[in-house]
Amino acid sequence: MNLSFFDQFAAPFLMGVPLTLIAMLFPTLLIPSSENRWVTNRLSTLQSWLLHLITKQLMIPLNNKGHKWALILTSLTMLLLSINLLGLLPYTFTPTTQLSMNMALAFPLWLATLLTGLRNQPSISLGHLLPEGTPTPLIPALIMIETISLLIRPLALGVRLTANLTAGHLLIQLISTAALALLPILPTVSILTAMILLLLTILEIAVAMIQAYVFVLLLSLYLQENI
Repeated sequence: MNLSFFDQFAAPFLMGVPLTLIAMLFPTLLIPSSENRWVTNRLSTLQSWLLHLITKQLMIPLNNKGHKWALILTSLTMLLLSINLLGLLPYTFTPTTQLSMNMALAFPLWLATLLTGLRNQPSISLGHLLPEGTPTPLIPALIMIETISLLIRPLALGVRLTANLTAGHLLIQLISTAALALLPILPTVSILTAMILLLLTILEIAVAMIQAYVFVLLLSLYLQENI
């Protein structure tokens, strides 16, 4: 029973071929493509409004130089948002519960922001490692602490997304298993447990959306420090 709770996080295979890549690309097929016509339908209008809202929120902390990253950040937000929400459906696999995938998204983008700062403004980027007015005896220790905090950023991004989604999926499975087990014994308690499960599912929908936004928002803040 304990092992079966974690079976949902195992990467699916078909004839020995991992299906993680297909699980990542499938949500993008559900996003309707824009058509060259004067009158659009409600779905495309909703899509355009959502993209405009996400892009506006992500570009608020950035200056004009950071607006070049709008396409990358908005596309990443839509990808994470669609994967997280589709992962809440029954009998589906959520690639963002895998730490390896989240690190593969976080590390290259964080490194790109860091290299951008070192190339465009090396003095300011290195100056973040030593705040102004630091006492001389504390300089070596503070530089070491700031360096560690800088290098741990991609790990924090990946672990935050993985931990929140994994915990939510485990809670949903535990409470649903308890509701089914209590149904023939204590029907009233089982109904109350199912109501709690419904509320938890609504909460997990919000968490899936918030975590996708927080992931990209932190990347935009890291970018703002280096441009």
